[in-house]
Amino acid sequence: MFKAIVYVTLRESVIDPAGSAVKTSLHSLGHDEVGDVRIGKYIELEINLKDRQAAEERAQEMCQKLLANPAIEDYRYELQEV
Repeated sequence: MFKAIVYVTLRESVIDPAGSAVKTSLHSLGHDEVGDVRIGKYIELEINLKDRQAAEERAQEMCQKLLANPAIEDYRYELQEV
């Protein structure tokens, strides 16, 4: 079995209103040292396969078809054997 940890973020060219809101809120709390803020998603998946190559292919497919919107988001994942 494998555990895939997936990170999904908006592409740099896409405006991030949630990130801007967090930045504004942090500044209002006195954290003026904070520069740009980007918000993303963190997803953990258990993949019940024994073959690492097959697990990687399945994780890639899930990212491309559901977990990320490739038009506006980038993703990466880490695969750990558990």
